[in-house]
Amino acid sequence: MKTNRRIHPAWIAAIVTFFTLVATAGFRSAPTVLILPLQDAFGWNRDQISLAIAINVLLYGLTAPFAAALMERFTVRKVVMGALATVSTGAFLTTQIHAPWQLIATWGVVVGVGTGSMALVFAATVANRWFVKRRGLVIGGLTAASAMGQLIFLPGLTYLSGMYGWKSIGVTIGAAALLMVPMIFLFLREKPSDLGFLPYGAPDDWTPPVRPEMGAARLAIVTLKEASAHKDFWYLVGSFFVCGLSTSGLIGTHFIPAAHDHGMGQVVAASLLALVGVFDVIGTLFSGWLTDKYDPRKLLFFYYGLRGLSLFLLPSILFSSVHPSTLVFVIFYGLDWVATVPPTVMLCRTILGPERATVIYGWVFAAHQIGGAIAAFGAAVLRVKLGDYAAAFYVSGALCLITSYFVLQIAKGKDMASLRS
Repeated sequence: MKTNRRIHPAWIAAIVTFFTLVATAGFRSAPTVLILPLQDAFGWNRDQISLAIAINVLLYGLTAPFAAALMERFTVRKVVMGALATVSTGAFLTTQIHAPWQLIATWGVVVGVGTGSMALVFAATVANRWFVKRRGLVIGGLTAASAMGQLIFLPGLTYLSGMYGWKSIGVTIGAAALLMVPMIFLFLREKPSDLGFLPYGAPDDWTPPVRPEMGAARLAIVTLKEASAHKDFWYLVGSFFVCGLSTSGLIGTHFIPAAHDHGMGQVVAASLLALVGVFDVIGTLFSGWLTDKYDPRKLLFFYYGLRGLSLFLLPSILFSSVHPSTLVFVIFYGLDWVATVPPTVMLCRTILGPERATVIYGWVFAAHQIGGAIAAFGAAVLRVKLGDYAAAFYVSGALCLITSYFVLQIAKGKDMASLRS
């Protein structure tokens, strides 16, 4: 195996993956920008629009384990290029909608399946294949790509919607997805051995995990069946369910409408949500570094506990303009947003071993998106029934505090050092 190349190709694979996930996050951030423009354009209720977003979030998660299995069975490059083409098709079709069911079909189903075929299982697959050392840091960096995409796309999409109408969002997303396809084709390689390399940090006697022989769909289902016999799997599923409910489903979808309810302008609210993305990058990278050094269960305890406390404070710090308390929440919540991902990915290796870790994470991530879908729709229903989002924030905060206890029970008695090999 080659060892004399100055830059290990693992870092090139990580960079290509990073920019792909930045674009994917931009596609995912669009629904929160669409809520108010579609409400104004068609007179649809907020819960009607949020139903399409909830289906998008749900399919984004349910597609993930099958996409992970497809990546194992076929190639990462083919799956990701197909996913980008699907997103582009759905985004362009969204510009032709005139009824809520059409929004569900295009943005809910087509774009949901497309983005789910990349999602964070793409990051986990690349990190597990290309890295032995620095795996936690790389997962943190790739997870931070979602924050970077939010940072880049949210203010821009909001501005485009205000200047050129809501259809400009679909056109922009469709074109961006198409532009990513040739980059994947030209620069993403499948695994280190294709270039004659070992994974980054692997010893000379390193051997790759055994590749599964079964089909992608069967691999996903069998993995779920076998993992279901382990209580640690259900702890991970439950914790990531709450993670999705409290982030992408609640804050990611409804922060802008909630701030707008308090008199804040849509562009200002979108900029604050993008600022969450700035600190998300910092928090996730730091979490990846911490995961390489410390017990991931203890990290999750602090992440969920602090997130829960911050959600209890949110209803009292939303104002018509930007106050210092609002900025404190944005900074704090940003640091904690997806910091849960690196330790969760690491703990997925304890269930059925490293060779199934990515597919396990796919199912755990599916739970994340089920939680997100419930919050995306449920928070809208509470808003329509009660007149504000306060109840949604309090319920989510309470669930985070409960979760902070249960994550300490994962892999109890197991040596965490064995996860890093």
